[in-house]
Amino acid sequence: MSESYVEESRLTLAEASLGSLLSGGAWNPSLPSGVKPRQIGDDLWSSAFDKDQLDDRPLYWQRLALSRSLRELGAGSSDLLEFELASRGMLGNQFSAGATYRVLVTGFDPFHLDDHIEQGNPSGVVALQHQHKQIALGAERAEIRSMIFPVRYKDFDDFLVERVLETFTDRVDMVITVSMGRTGFDLERFPGRRRSVSTPDNVRQAGGGSAEKPFIPPHLKGPEFIEFSLPVAEMKKCTGDFPVNDNRLVTTLEQGEIEAISLAAIESKTAVLGSGGGYLSNEIAYRVIRHIREKDRLICAGHIHTPRVQGYDRGLVQKISKQCAGLIESAIQAPTC
Repeated sequence: MSESYVEESRLTLAEASLGSLLSGGAWNPSLPSGVKPRQIGDDLWSSAFDKDQLDDRPLYWQRLALSRSLRELGAGSSDLLEFELASRGMLGNQFSAGATYRVLVTGFDPFHLDDHIEQGNPSGVVALQHQHKQIALGAERAEIRSMIFPVRYKDFDDFLVERVLETFTDRVDMVITVSMGRTGFDLERFPGRRRSVSTPDNVRQAGGGSAEKPFIPPHLKGPEFIEFSLPVAEMKKCTGDFPVNDNRLVTTLEQGEIEAISLAAIESKTAVLGSGGGYLSNEIAYRVIRHIREKDRLICAGHIHTPRVQGYDRGLVQKISKQCAGLIESAIQAPTC
């Protein structure tokens, strides 16, 4: 099966298991003639905020259903790409002209879907909840825009993260990337450059690396480790149902797992796992911070791993998203950023 259709191939099972997630004929949508795929993507992204913002799964599955229908109607690859980017908040999702402090928050699609077709991702919920959100900042207000990234290595290899950031970095003051991780909230202090896990992506592709031979993604230049710049001390004060950790654990070829006291202590080592791991969560953090520094922008940036959820647990997602919102607000309001 072509890689392009792997995610769509799960639609039949998803409809049988999760039919009530999408209403009416949304699993097999009939599209009006003459409407451009870009507009359909924009409408899908906009409509996600009128629905249940404690569940990211309807947006994911409806995107796939619409993509399949567009392809069946003869949409070309460029139109399908525009549809997908628009449906993720990656096109035309700009800040208002009067915004004085601008924050970009990103999440990820659900993954592990071959194991749990009902899987959701709290980071997607966090992204949906923060689109257009405003937060008091002294006499002014911070404005947030959000987007959701695919769990696909190829998109990262094609520099999707950097291409999207390039449309924002002249107009943003803070970037917070979010993904689902471990048991508490981890503030990932030292993202690493390499992939090193066997976990497949959403199109069943492997990242190319292992613990013994960590893999540098194609054409990704930069140091082995890079450092988070969000205000950790302020964020750790945000209490809730889960601990908040300043995670400095990394793994290097030379020393194995170590708790890095500083970037200088590991900058000459070979990354196996960054503090964010060896998968796409770690990689988005690395790519964002590297891109910002390469462009010499004074932008605070870092990654938050949320507690993990197996399948979908509404009560747990609510607790996670509420505390994550507090972490994001704490970061925005901290005097250091």
